[in-house]
Amino acid sequence: MAKKKRRIIEEKEEEYEFTPSEFDEREFILKDIYGTKVLFVVTALAIVIGIVGSLLCRASSDMGWIIATVVALFMVLVMKRLLMLMRFRVDLLDMKTMLANYLIFLMLALGVCIVFVNAPFV
Repeated sequence: MAKKKRRIIEEKEEEYEFTPSEFDEREFILKDIYGTKVLFVVTALAIVIGIVGSLLCRASSDMGWIIATVVALFMVLVMKRLLMLMRFRVDLLDMKTMLANYLIFLMLALGVCIVFVNAPFV
């Protein structure tokens, strides 16, 4: 049998040229440093609120953990205004960065509260 000839029609490939967007290195570095400063302040606040929460848990045995949770959640709601009072420009930070700061605050405050409620510190 005879072989059939394949007729390949070559299509022209589109030429793609990558053009990067403008990148302001100075602004990127300043935002990163600024975000780190805010993270340090959020960490310090979480440690303080964790200690306050553990004192509240020890003071009232039944409802202490609810009061400590409400205090921590209230601090999350007030944190943006509190940072503004400390003369941090929170508007420079992305919403994603602030959400990460809020979650870090809650987890660290919870961890500190649990550590200070348990045996070695009682």
